Amino acid sequence: MLIVCPHCWTKNRLPDGRIGEKPTCGRCQAELLPSYPIALGDQTFAHYVGHTELPIVVDFWADWCAPCRMMAPQFVQAAHQMPAVRFAKVDTEQARQISAQYAIRSIPSLILFQGGQEVARHAGVMRAPQLLQWL
Repeated sequence: MLIVCPHCWTKNRLPDGRIGEKPTCGRCQAELLPSYPIALGDQTFAHYVGHTELPIVVDFWADWCAPCRMMAPQFVQAAHQMPAVRFAKVDTEQARQISAQYAIRSIPSLILFQGGQEVARHAGVMRAPQLLQWL
């Protein structure tokens, strides 16, 4: 499977059975599948989401949003529990093009991507167990 490194943005080919082995990027040697959410922006979103073959759940948030701040630790907790799903965050104040492209009207908003395509969406706060069940 193809996975984009969240550090240097290089595409890496990884055998399916190696997901649990803490693989590293062939270029920068950084952890390829970190257990924490990565930050995406207008310049990195399309490349990462479009070329990573694992499911990706993206949290669209803003620093001023109290519900977003309440959900942040829940999102991190869920990321630690699902290594086969990539977790990413998009700051809607910084990544205005992506936020507009996906018509983000309320935050926090979660979008699940598979193969670069949106497959599910949820608006509002979720606790980690609810998020894992939604996925």
